[in-house]
Amino acid sequence: MTIETEIVSWRDDAACIDSKIDFFPNPEDVAAISAAKEICSTCPVADECLTYAIETRQSEGIWGGHTPKERVKIRRKWSEQVRRAS
Repeated sequence: MTIETEIVSWRDDAACIDSKIDFFPNPEDVAAISAAKEICSTCPVADECLTYAIETRQSEGIWGGHTPKERVKIRRKWSEQVRRAS
């Protein structure tokens, strides 16, 4: 299965699919970020969305309820866990 196929499989179920909320807000716009995160908090595929964003190194937007800075921290933690396991 390709990444594109994987996106289609979870994206159709995403809470944001019909949302008018901006999921690529200005990093300084706390209200817009909070609004996007609120939608993500109800999303049944937030984990898949977050995994996709981390695996494809998405540098912008709210993915899986996390900002770019938050995803960098998560990516580092995941990488460290992989290193420890090997």
